Amino acid sequence: MLAHAMPVMPRQVEGKTVESLLEILRDDVNLAVWQRQVDPVVSQFGQTLLVSGRVLAETCTWTAKDAEHSDIAKLPRFAQGVADIPGYAEFVADVGYLVSLFACLLDARAVGVRLRTLDKAMCPRWHVDKVAVRLITSYVGPGSEWLTEQDSPRQQLGGPAADSCNDDVAARAFACGEVALLKGERWHGNEGRGLVHRSPRLPLGQRRLLLTLDWLD
Repeated sequence: MLAHAMPVMPRQVEGKTVESLLEILRDDVNLAVWQRQVDPVVSQFGQTLLVSGRVLAETCTWTAKDAEHSDIAKLPRFAQGVADIPGYAEFVADVGYLVSLFACLLDARAVGVRLRTLDKAMCPRWHVDKVAVRLITSYVGPGSEWLTEQDSPRQQLGGPAADSCNDDVAARAFACGEVALLKGERWHGNEGRGLVHRSPRLPLGQRRLLLTLDWLD
């Protein structure tokens, strides 16, 4: 009789180069992080935006046909309400670069783009995403918090018991500017293995500028 193979525990990979994101394609990886440094011009744009007190809740859908004749995703009229802030063009170009990178990696034909200013935790409870894979990066402010598999209260997710774990686990966090790819429950073969994460708590007066990308097709 053949022995049953023990399930491989999901692991997380971090690296200093963009190639680190390729690791998300491995079956046993549910998080890949590119520990990048954001262009100072882009970073200053984000800082100025938040100091101005303006609120952003931008959404759009990029499709493959938008990429014709260009290596960088074009996002016409994206966040035009803040186009007067110095560094806007560089910021939108950086978002376009991440969209192109995400689409190329996954061979995606459609990508959902969301850019938000936040003054409180959007998803304060530990949870997993009901998507295949999501890109998250915080241009300004603290990054999302996440747990290794051995620290994850996976069986308690979605209920009050998960909240009791908040102070009992060693949470890790993405640094500002880092680009993270998080596998969710809808990645084929990743059911029950999505990365457990949450939004960071923000002190009164602190804000974030958060970009997320979703694989739509």
